[in-house]
Formats: sequence, C-alpha cells, structure tokens
Amino acid sequence: MGKRVAVVLAGCGVYDGSEIHEASAVLVHLSREGAQAEVFAPNISQMHVVDHVKGQPTPEQRNVLVESARIARGNIKDLAQLDVKGLDALIIPGGFGVAKNLSTWATQGKNCSICREVEDVLRAFHAAQKPIGLCCISPVLAAKVFPGCEVTVGHDTECEKWPYAKTAESMRELGCKHVNSHVTEIHVDPRNRLVTTSAFMCNAPIHEIHDGIGNMVKEVVRLA
Repeated sequence: MGKRVAVVLAGCGVYDGSEIHEASAVLVHLSREGAQAEVFAPNISQMHVVDHVKGQPTPEQRNVLVESARIARGNIKDLAQLDVKGLDALIIPGGFGVAKNLSTWATQGKNCSICREVEDVLRAFHAAQKPIGLCCISPVLAAKVFPGCEVTVGHDTECEKWPYAKTAESMRELGCKHVNSHVTEIHVDPRNRLVTTSAFMCNAPIHEIHDGIGNMVKEVVRLA
C-alpha cells in the first residue's frame, strides 16, 4: 500500500494563496511515486485577495479552505481534522499564501507568527519523526518553528535569477542554517527530517522547477 502524504495548501493563486504549479507538481509527483495525497487547508480567512491580472489587492474576502478546494478538485479536509497517526509524511507547497495566510512572514518577516493549526501539524510530524517536504517560501515555516534546522530557499545573493534571496538571511537570523542550491536540487536535514527545494524562489524555466519539486517529493516518500 502506498504512503499517505498530507499536502497542506494556503489558498489558490501565487500572490494570495498556494502557487498552483507547485501544488500541482507535488500532486503529480506523489502519484508517480505511488503515494496517496490527502489535501488539507486551514478554515480561515485569507489575509487579502489579489487580482492576479493587475497584481493589486481587491476589496473581496475569501476563505483559505474554500479556495484551496479549487486545486484539490474538492477533495480536501479542514486542517483541524488532520491526524498525524494515519499519515506518513507532510508536504507544504509555496506561494505567497504561506507568508500571508499560514503565517505573517509577508508583513513581519523573522518576527512572524505561524497559524496555530499549521504549527501544531508541523510539530506533530516532527515529534513523530515523519518527513516534512517544503518548497519555495514554505521553508520559512520550519525556520521559525525548528530553530537550528537546515533548509534551502535557493541562493543568498540577490540577483535577477534569485529575486527573493534576502529571505535566506532572515532565516539565518532565526538560527537556522541556509544551504545554497540550484533550482533542481534539494537539501535534506537528516536530524529534523526536512527536505527543501527552492522552486519559484528562482527565475527558472518551469520544467526545472517541476524537476526540483519532483526530487523533493521522491526523497520525502523515500524517507516515509
């Protein structure tokens, strides 16, 4: 029987939710590895809603669970219902929703707080020594919850290819070790059983981002 992997989403759309290509890549690669994805999201309001054509906030209000259900094709559960005992691993794709809905990183950086249900789930998998996969901006959750952990968000020197590289310095200030890596590469922290990859933190061809996420998923399933 295949591994059962919890996938936690943060809404639907790069600027205010989960990055759709990353979430889809996670689900595709889990299927390829013969694993069963179980999708969850917190039943909370989004920080805000962004018009993805204009790149500007709108007056709308949306719910993270309801929006995440779009990616999950309706097959989704409230994160409050997650039971770590029946699951083998956890994966959280990136997207600004991680920094806006699952945490307050977007507005507070290293001084952020983590959504209670998200922190509880991270700690539960960590305590059970079950692997956690994180890509794009989501490694900041581990940096905040597990001081001293090792992660990657790509590179720590800002340039056109790595526009969000300053994130690495903020993570270091939280006491974690950042390891530079290429977009197709992963970093494994064996002590904390964390597997991370940079995904859209890098301006790279989408197939390279897809491949990096595939390497992350493959390692998470192997460790499970």
